[in-house]
Amino acid sequence: MGMDNAGMFPVENTLEMFLSFDRAGIITYANTAARDKLEYGTELCGNYISSIFPNEFKKTEQGFSTEYIFDNQIRNLTAYRKNLTCFPVEARIVWEEERSEYVCMAYDILEKEFLNQEMERVQQEAEQALKVRSEFVANVTHELRTPVNGILGNIMELTQQEEDEKKKRALQLIERCCGDMNKLINNILDFSKLEAGKFVLETRRFDFRNMIDYVRGNHQNKITEKGLDFFVTVSPEVPEYIVGDELKIVQILNNLLSNAQKFTHVGRISLEIIKTAQIKNMVELYFLVMDTGIGIKKEDFDKLFKSFSQVDASISRKYGGTGLGLNISRQFVEMMGGAINVESEENRGTTFTFSIWVTDGDADTEEDSVEEPSVYTGNGEVPAAVLELQQKNGAETEAFRKYGSPENRELFDKTLSKMVLCIEMENWQKAEDFMETLKQLTEEAPREVTRCILRLKMAVQKANYDKAINGLEELKAIMEHKPEEGMQTDGL
Repeated sequence: MGMDNAGMFPVENTLEMFLSFDRAGIITYANTAARDKLEYGTELCGNYISSIFPNEFKKTEQGFSTEYIFDNQIRNLTAYRKNLTCFPVEARIVWEEERSEYVCMAYDILEKEFLNQEMERVQQEAEQALKVRSEFVANVTHELRTPVNGILGNIMELTQQEEDEKKKRALQLIERCCGDMNKLINNILDFSKLEAGKFVLETRRFDFRNMIDYVRGNHQNKITEKGLDFFVTVSPEVPEYIVGDELKIVQILNNLLSNAQKFTHVGRISLEIIKTAQIKNMVELYFLVMDTGIGIKKEDFDKLFKSFSQVDASISRKYGGTGLGLNISRQFVEMMGGAINVESEENRGTTFTFSIWVTDGDADTEEDSVEEPSVYTGNGEVPAAVLELQQKNGAETEAFRKYGSPENRELFDKTLSKMVLCIEMENWQKAEDFMETLKQLTEEAPREVTRCILRLKMAVQKANYDKAINGLEELKAIMEHKPEEGMQTDGL
């Protein structure tokens, strides 16, 4: 086979040297790497294999003699260039029955060692760059925290002294912005520590239910202020005391509940904790954070746990956030031997689940009893209790969103009453939250209702008291009529 057939070989441009030779020891094919490294160029084909590997192959009248064993073993050989200089190679020479030829694949050991050294050097440089970047981020975030906390302290003091309601609302807005800035700083600092591998689990014995009460207290007011129901349930099988990293568990739950509160305007948010397995004194705890919010498309699931990623650019514009929270939560969960997963459907709510392994703080460490595990691994069978909770959540979400259902109408009336109060007090920020709830509750409503809702939303966003009151009166008038009678309204 001559050089004209070189294109038939998929190995033509590989880094590895590739040669083939016949029973007479004549080289019939050599790829680009072989021609260049052996410095024969196009003259390599037609030469004898004994010229390349003289220590293994001897030229004879019949072809060649050799003690080389033609198998798949990689052996260290010495290859000779055209100028008789040599270099070590790792080679494998086999007999190809179909082509009736010998095939040799060889790799320059010196080049391989050089490439390995280069890779190691590049890796060290990358690690050093990451370390410098992480230290820079840590220093900057610490420096940012000082002025933010200084502003926050002064604003809190001014808020207590201020009597003018309009000025007080402005100060409260600045206070909330400072709080949000601190959350962003903490997320960035945590992310930089995780990247640098500086996070370690700080385990201690603590009262698990007291921790859950603390988490509930952090979110109760914000969730109920939006007109949402908030339920927290801990299974009786969960130990009273556990040994684990309390702060990281709290951070995971705070992140998931904050997301649920941010993206939910209709229905409920619930936190459920159950025990799914126990092996000696090691316990697997399974957490479910369920909401009836806007949901997530399945094709966007893979974006959720990536750094600096939101499922949609409009999400960050409307709701804010860095996209770091879920990535940090995932890494914390994995550090505790568990996994985090999501189940969701657009406009039908979201369920985040995660499992962690902790030590039973009440258990006798010498006890050898083992409960039959019902472990959820992320790709195995989901425990029946978990399925029941998720199905219940899905059914309730559908009932809330079905326009005209008893659940829908009850929540609509309750939300409307709260929004009227917010408008009367000119608390426009809360009024906007309730407005979003009304918008989602009426997505399936007749056209005159949805158009009225849109006009009312525009009035609330512009903080226009007169138009908002008129919009409320118009909405009440429409809702008092039967759907088939309708009520014609002016166009937008």
